[in-house]
Amino acid sequence: MFIKREIIDQVGVLTIDRQDVLNAVNPQVLRELDQAVKDYIADENVGAIILTGAGEKAFIAGADIKLMQQLDTQGALDFGKLGQEVTMTIEDSPKPVIAAVNGFALGGGLELAMACHIRIASDNAKMGLPEVSLGVIPGYGGTQRLASLVGKGKAMDMITTAGMLSATEAKDWGLVNHVCTQEELIPMAEKLASRMKRNSPMAIAKAIKSVNAGFTDGVNGFEVEISEFGS
Repeated sequence: MFIKREIIDQVGVLTIDRQDVLNAVNPQVLRELDQAVKDYIADENVGAIILTGAGEKAFIAGADIKLMQQLDTQGALDFGKLGQEVTMTIEDSPKPVIAAVNGFALGGGLELAMACHIRIASDNAKMGLPEVSLGVIPGYGGTQRLASLVGKGKAMDMITTAGMLSATEAKDWGLVNHVCTQEELIPMAEKLASRMKRNSPMAIAKAIKSVNAGFTDGVNGFEVEISEFGS
């Protein structure tokens, strides 16, 4: 098992623990994470979810490169689809999901963080989508979510240069909501989650659905909002 689970005062904490490879994700990690998020969504004792990485070096340093080198086109397609399924599970969660980014969040790691509703970064964090330097492109929704968060121009800059942002730069660009020290990271995430879970779970779920609708092709976000407001 690569996903550690803990519930603290109605906040579900999920920690990806593969420290020997800087918490890089493979299909097993993705499946475990997907199931863990779904379990917390279904758990009435959980009001909000925190996603983080084990150790102080990395949130998730990306996908497992050794694994990717062995994939053919179909294998890569399946790996990308799995990653997108997990990011959609997170993004569509009716319970708020907070990414506590404690170090490197690269490639698939940043894509998972971007699927979360809120991102908090420790001041040692580094974020980027370096896939083009390896001859591939983001495959877990990174080209879409990064552009919606920071704008098309900045997304093109980050993706085509394979550059990394510091935590402060990421906050300035709108990629993360808050920056703090490594020691303050989880307490700040827990404090934010605690504020969230004091509010109406039904209203939060409908608000998340309405916000997401505005970024979904073919969906009128205003119509979704008024429908959810009415219900």
